Amino acid sequence: MNTLLNWLALIPWWICFPIILAIVAILDITQKKHTVLHNFPVIGHLRYWLETIGPEFRQYIVANNREELPFNRRQRSWIYASSKRENNFQGFGTDQDVNSAGFIFIKPALVTKRLAKDHPYRENPYVLPAPKVIGLSHNRRKPYRPKQVINISGMSFGSLSASAITALNEGAAKFGCYHNTGEGGFSPYHDKGADVVLNIGTAYFGIRDDDGNLIMEKLVRLTQKNPAIRMLELKLSQGAKPGKGGVLPAAKITKEISEIRHVPMGKDVISPAAHSAFSTLPEMLNLIEAMAEATGLPVGIKAAVGKLDMWEQLAELMVKTGRGPDFITIDGGEGGTGAAPPSFADHVSLPWVYGFSSVYKIFKKHGLTDRITFIGSGKLGLPAQAIMAFAMGADIVNVAREAMMSIGCIQAQICHTNRCPAGVATQNKWLQSGLDPALKSERFYHYGKTLTKEILEIAIACGYEHPCQFTMEDVDVAMGDNNHTRSLRVVYDYEKAPVPYDGIDTLINCQYLGGGLKKEH
Repeated sequence: MNTLLNWLALIPWWICFPIILAIVAILDITQKKHTVLHNFPVIGHLRYWLETIGPEFRQYIVANNREELPFNRRQRSWIYASSKRENNFQGFGTDQDVNSAGFIFIKPALVTKRLAKDHPYRENPYVLPAPKVIGLSHNRRKPYRPKQVINISGMSFGSLSASAITALNEGAAKFGCYHNTGEGGFSPYHDKGADVVLNIGTAYFGIRDDDGNLIMEKLVRLTQKNPAIRMLELKLSQGAKPGKGGVLPAAKITKEISEIRHVPMGKDVISPAAHSAFSTLPEMLNLIEAMAEATGLPVGIKAAVGKLDMWEQLAELMVKTGRGPDFITIDGGEGGTGAAPPSFADHVSLPWVYGFSSVYKIFKKHGLTDRITFIGSGKLGLPAQAIMAFAMGADIVNVAREAMMSIGCIQAQICHTNRCPAGVATQNKWLQSGLDPALKSERFYHYGKTLTKEILEIAIACGYEHPCQFTMEDVDVAMGDNNHTRSLRVVYDYEKAPVPYDGIDTLINCQYLGGGLKKEH
């Protein structure tokens, strides 16, 4: 073989090149798999090459700043610049089409709010605790007030790399927000200092038996062993694939993932579409109360929104029994996922504004808004979108893809292939080795701080101290071709219930506050 290579090395390139092309042409003509290559040998490869680099070509050269989805270049640039502490300002005015349908207008006050010289924001404008104590209204033994209104949404270890989870958790610890585990279970990479929300999906990863059934004793042991776990989230569905289970291919299951999730090696793991621990709403409430009693932790639910009849039944049951979830996370149909069929990602479940407003109206009608903390999820990790969510009744905003971008995600949209070039959504050791958790945790920390500061600055401009004070009359939405705007109250036909608020000092000094507020970063 070495002799052959040495001999070929002596042949001039202008002779080797035609020979190689001839060999490729023969292979193309004789193969039957690709018609284009058979009919157009050699040059047909150009088509597949252009198809491969097409997304990157459009992303960086062809598309304009406001054209791409799910996040356009302007949005991504703001996240990148904020996370790197670079200039995230904009000059020469907006380049948005302010008359386009759905455009958000936030109404500033004629005279903005004036902060006292000793106001907490003057010393630290990056701490914005949640307005409600989660679990207090249901007398849970361990109520919890998140230190920040901006938190990390559910993203599993397995879908995301160990390096990415580590970076997010360490960044969350610095920022003071909680980190949702996603349904993949609690991993060592979730134990880097941040508060944690344990997401419990239909496969009950990490707290299951060999047949996939929920084992309460395992849940109790897990929460006792890991005091960082502050809440439990029972996932009924998610925005990008509601009502559908997932598949973890055998090829992606490492020994570590197998042990964390309590699943076998060498076999595809199927997450069923439905829970096996309950099949009716009364049974679900029984499970919620059993988990809360066994662990002492607040328990909530996460779901995308479609049909509303069962939401109505849930509210009626809560009024009748005095029991129910401590928080409700509404995930919009525009939310992200590691992998989903296009039919589900594109068409199944309502976008966040419609889903959230529909559910919120039901619980407001039944007088339950004070008992529940409402969490919004689905492209809300930008200042204007977050303000809109708070005005509509959300108490907390969860961010996922925006958090991924802060630690290096480039929106390559190949999360489902295990070939993420940024090392975020992959189990490939080489690809994730390029993601430095120490550096990237700082990036998320600065993104969280910047987002919080801008939300706070907008609130002050509107005359408020906390975004929970926004009302639906504070935000208008452009109606499109008729060149009119309408307030959120008119568009969605309800008014947000006032959130009890006694000042930022009350929130900061709350005995149930999480996030290690006294730590200096």
